[in-house]
Amino acid sequence: MRIGLDVMGGDFAPDAIIEGAVDSLQFLASDEKLVLIGDEVSILRKLSVMQVEPSLFEIVHTTQVIEMGDHPAKAFSQKKNSSIAAGYGMLKNGALDGFCSAGNTGAMLVGASYTVSVIPGVLRPALATVLPCIDNRDSVILDIGLNPDCKPEVLLQYGILGSIYAKYVLGTDNPAVGLLNIGEEESKGTPAVKAAYDLMKAHPGINFAGNIEGNALFRETMTDVIVCDGFVGNVVLKLGEAFYEIYKGRNLKDAYFDRLDWENIGGTPIIGINANVVIGHGIAKRKAIKNMVLQTRGVVQANLAQKIKEAI
Repeated sequence: MRIGLDVMGGDFAPDAIIEGAVDSLQFLASDEKLVLIGDEVSILRKLSVMQVEPSLFEIVHTTQVIEMGDHPAKAFSQKKNSSIAAGYGMLKNGALDGFCSAGNTGAMLVGASYTVSVIPGVLRPALATVLPCIDNRDSVILDIGLNPDCKPEVLLQYGILGSIYAKYVLGTDNPAVGLLNIGEEESKGTPAVKAAYDLMKAHPGINFAGNIEGNALFRETMTDVIVCDGFVGNVVLKLGEAFYEIYKGRNLKDAYFDRLDWENIGGTPIIGINANVVIGHGIAKRKAIKNMVLQTRGVVQANLAQKIKEAI
């Protein structure tokens, strides 16, 4: 397995990225290679300071950087030798099994569309992340920001995509799918959500558990898959981050709330494209980068893209 890591992406690149890469090595098997993509001089300098042998990695030199403030489409098309463009090129050519970056999110999404493309039949790709449950389960929620307004057919498909993720990445048999809504009753919600309810209820390919309210999240009542549009999903994600920061700021200690630490997750995979791609948080540091690499490894091991192709 070969995992590509964008060394130049993120607010604390390249140092924090390289530190996280080094930390991930102890968790990678002998047949799993981490490919560092970025300025070779910066990479070698940092590895020298850390007293780490460069031969533990493969290094792919690039000369350009897509900055966090760059226009995504313009930067991706004009900066052909950027770390993001190079990573996607290697992914498309089969030189990588997975690619991850904490860089410009828009450029990462544009790169996915321009190179590896959306799986035929997928209406809209989604960003998915894990929500920890109080009973030690993990659930997957999607979308969390890619598509802020979704048609009913897209929400239905998110139920299918989320079920595949829950089954093959989280190891959940016959995952229950909940539609995030303002009430459990079938009649509640916006026209799009009510129409999605009808579609999910009639679809034989998902284990639909009905509507799920916000106060059921994080608890034993949380379904294995939570479906919502990207607007709602992003609010839920940021709310969880806020609770963790409040808890941390009060110097509290609890094993469950520690699981709300976004650095433990590392990143969010793009679900529905023809490759294994994980996007990290722009403010990611050493710990988050390590976990982003390991999450990418998990997505590759699950063969997620192929499983989605077969299902769709």
